[in-house]
Amino acid sequence: MASVYDSSQISAFLDHIQLPQKYHPANNPVHDLAFLSALHIHTISTIPYENLSLHYSPTHIISIDPQLVFQKVVGEKRGRGGYCMEVSIMFNHVLRGLGFTAYTAGVRIRMRDGGVPSGEFVGWRHIVNIVTLPSGAKYMLDVGFGGDGATKPLPMIHGHALHNLGTQEIRLVHDHIPLQTYRTDATKLWIYQYRNGPSLAWNSFYAFAEFEFFHDDFEVMNWYTGCSPESFQKMIPIVVKFLRRGKEGGGEGEEEVFGKRMLVHGVVKENLGGKTQVVRECVSEGERVAALEEWFAIRLSEEERMGILGHFTELKG
Repeated sequence: MASVYDSSQISAFLDHIQLPQKYHPANNPVHDLAFLSALHIHTISTIPYENLSLHYSPTHIISIDPQLVFQKVVGEKRGRGGYCMEVSIMFNHVLRGLGFTAYTAGVRIRMRDGGVPSGEFVGWRHIVNIVTLPSGAKYMLDVGFGGDGATKPLPMIHGHALHNLGTQEIRLVHDHIPLQTYRTDATKLWIYQYRNGPSLAWNSFYAFAEFEFFHDDFEVMNWYTGCSPESFQKMIPIVVKFLRRGKEGGGEGEEEVFGKRMLVHGVVKENLGGKTQVVRECVSEGERVAALEEWFAIRLSEEERMGILGHFTELKG
């Protein structure tokens, strides 16, 4: 299936994320890991993971139509992002428009308890891209997970660990999850794990199979995630923005992720590769709207700002 974006939209996306010119189509870049990594890093450090449309809008509903998402994120130039299905579906169409062999897969996640993934893997709540390079190497790319998400393409090699952010490591393991009763090699899943130091235990956060999900599958998932009263996305405004800088010892224009900023409800936190610190606590809507612009460069429209008034997630001071 071809990308829904035309060449002008692909170029606008690459300009928006400030991708080095050597990776633009006019320069015939090699479809290798360096190109894929640059796309990943520039995307997550430009386009925030955020669910603000569930809170700051007249409808409190999120659309995953890739053209509407493109207009919100790239066209309107207001610093907006989206949550997993918005950003990852848009990213999939960009990948395909650039000539990568890419498809989307649905993901089961584990919920956090005290900040740590725990309990059983719940139903389909997330999405990743799976990319196969001309070399045959296969990678998982997750540009819409937020905190503890991968900051670079992750090779689909069992147990192959990579440095992520600060002291954190990430990897994929190919295994079964506890709820599975039919266990064969063919039913093993790829399980995303992280640990915050080499002496710590690995945390299993989400799992996915290699079969392809289509847009209509994500429409069903989006309806639950964005509309169910049981979805945590409805309960708490969340923003996660990764920070990038020039990579020391890297090639010309090569950059890396070195930290992240987060807003959870009314608290803004920052992690520059070490300990997470609170940098702002908002108690009113005026303060939170101002913090969104100051710390995340997100500029809400008047209609969006009015949309939260009277909503149960409004900060009333």
